[in-house]
Amino acid sequence: MVNFKAPHRPIISYRPIRPSDLEVLEKIHGDLFPIRYESEFFRNAVNGHDIVCWGAVDRSRPNAQSNELIGFVTARIVSAKESEVEDFISFDLSKPDQTLIYILTLGVVESHRNLGIASSLIHKVIKYASSIPTCSAVYLHVISYNNAAIHLYKKMSFQCVRRLYNFYLINGQHYDSYLFIYYVNGGRSPCSPLELVTLLVTYVKSGYYLMVAKLWKNEDKKISKWPTSKESGYLLPVVQNKRILTAEESTQPNQVCKLHSQLLFGSTN
Repeated sequence: MVNFKAPHRPIISYRPIRPSDLEVLEKIHGDLFPIRYESEFFRNAVNGHDIVCWGAVDRSRPNAQSNELIGFVTARIVSAKESEVEDFISFDLSKPDQTLIYILTLGVVESHRNLGIASSLIHKVIKYASSIPTCSAVYLHVISYNNAAIHLYKKMSFQCVRRLYNFYLINGQHYDSYLFIYYVNGGRSPCSPLELVTLLVTYVKSGYYLMVAKLWKNEDKKISKWPTSKESGYLLPVVQNKRILTAEESTQPNQVCKLHSQLLFGSTN
């Protein structure tokens, strides 16, 4: 396949990748990525074996080239509980078989870049993921120096949730990776910072009201311990009217503090 130019406005359309795309798909991967993929990967991709994929073609190109791939995206359905993003998904207990879509590869030939093709291919994946009731998110890895891809994913509202050090080994050198995630079908992170603050404030308020209620209760008990004089009806002081707090009451502030620590730093058990 030659590195053709687009002399006029291209007419881009999208279609599923099929067996006849095998040679071109493998060639483009070799041109774009420093990582070499096994032949089995490409066979599975074009035949739809455990991999879903879409291709972009330019209908304005002459002859048979009008149906030749100029862009692609490959993805796989994975179990949410067995994925590396399990910690970033809030699981719905009513959906025990929740899944995710993992984007494996995404690429566009140089002559057809900056035409929105990559964004359109990602939208294909997001739309597909949204059509699966059990799917909670789409996620992917991107090498740390690929600033163009990082900018694209952020622009499309993907969230960068983790940096994975030494994730890639290319030509004997390690490179970091960023992990991006896009939630669908009501999927979300287990607890956002705003939710954590709201929860913390709620517990602080409940702890405060609990202590105030106990103080009022203690005062009522103190007053009830003053005997009344039959002659005058006045309250008489009682010797040793000193109140000793129970273990439960004396430790209540500590319990509230411990609960706050668990919310901020995790359980210490």
